[in-house]
Amino acid sequence: MKKVFITGGAGYIGCTLVPMLLENGYEVTVYDSLMYGGHGLIHNFSHENFTFVKGDILNKEFLHQSMKGHDVIVHLAAIVGYTACRTDEQNSYRVNHQGTINVVTGLDGKQMLLYGSTGSNYGTVDGICTEETPLNPLSIYGRSKTLGEEEVMKYPKGIAFRFATAFGVSPRLRLDLLVNDLSYSAYNQKYIAVYESHFMRTFIHVKDIASVFKFAIEHPEEMSGEVYNVGSNSMNHSKGDVCKLIQEKTDCYVHYADFDGDADKRDYVVSYDKINGLGYDTTISVDEGIDELLRVFPIVQMDNKKYKNG
Repeated sequence: MKKVFITGGAGYIGCTLVPMLLENGYEVTVYDSLMYGGHGLIHNFSHENFTFVKGDILNKEFLHQSMKGHDVIVHLAAIVGYTACRTDEQNSYRVNHQGTINVVTGLDGKQMLLYGSTGSNYGTVDGICTEETPLNPLSIYGRSKTLGEEEVMKYPKGIAFRFATAFGVSPRLRLDLLVNDLSYSAYNQKYIAVYESHFMRTFIHVKDIASVFKFAIEHPEEMSGEVYNVGSNSMNHSKGDVCKLIQEKTDCYVHYADFDGDADKRDYVVSYDKINGLGYDTTISVDEGIDELLRVFPIVQMDNKKYKNG
């Protein structure tokens, strides 16, 4: 039975990944500082193969001690998103870069390392992004995650996943993600304001993000030492396209505004041929994700800050 150690496992992705791994027979240890609380993990504590360790990846000695004895390290712990990183630039670099160095230096050479990277590393790109496209991160978030990715790829058994923009319901719900945020605005206010609606984005459901970690654990020889864009060629959409999908389901008003801009300047189309060539593809469309979100919103109280990073 493989033992999986997940940094940041109490977050949006981790809370979806943990039960998936437990259900498939893995032993799972979550290492998390609980910056956003741990309620999304509560249902896992009844499982005999689940362990929780409260810890910070900046506590190098304790982190290294906790990592011992595990076969796979999934590194998710990070300050995520433009807003959260802008709030405390110094800490963002410390967590996203130095924290990743701490993880890499704690590896025993036999352990597999899986890193949750981001498409924000690309910045603005003309043409289609492949894994060989030069990186041009334009935000603190993108730059700090790029530095972390560089550290991971120095490790021979490291794998980095540049994820599309996440959406969908997780036990630790986030409403500061584009599809989730717009859907909630449409549900709660019957109104959406969108800027740079022509900007292209690529999307991935949080369950599909979780599934690629499981896929990699099952295919270590084929995947080690590589970077992968993770998403689907069928889910490259403009922001305006997403608004139209939401409008069709909610009959909300859409205002196309010019008062703001995307701080990451994310405007790109991405190729997922590399990961698809190994047999992985996403399973949940943006359309299905919006339906899922609209079903959960009746129990969501937006004045609770736990639904946002930063």
